[in-house]
Amino acid sequence: MTIRPMQPGEAALLARIHAAAFPGGGWDEGFFRSAGESAADRVLVEGEPALGLVVVRFLGDEAEILTIAAGRRRQGTGSRLLTGAMAAAKASGAESLFLEVSVANKAALALYDRFGFERVGLRRRYYGNGEDAAVLRRSLSGGT
Repeated sequence: MTIRPMQPGEAALLARIHAAAFPGGGWDEGFFRSAGESAADRVLVEGEPALGLVVVRFLGDEAEILTIAAGRRRQGTGSRLLTGAMAAAKASGAESLFLEVSVANKAALALYDRFGFERVGLRRRYYGNGEDAAVLRRSLSGGT
């Protein structure tokens, strides 16, 4: 499988993948259409047809992962998407990468830990269900 940019016309499919990964909180087709056209956002997709996606927003010398949604769990899709996001951020000149993740999402926290992300903050009641979010950061300078 390869990581590739979002293709025109994939917004509806990506919205369905995101909704399946985040029940009750998935982003709609309009978000993905807009993100796919934005110079500040990069939507990377794995698979043909898409099995997973990552959205990265670029903010000067920082980048933020807005979401990682994989259609299949425990098959390496999230790792490949995260690797692609880190490479895209570094290639765009970002020196660090940030994200928020639910403190209850142990699998995601373990993944980010394996990739060298550090906890740098906590956002209380960040999600609609009242869960807190851990704020994670990873430096992209040096050997990544």
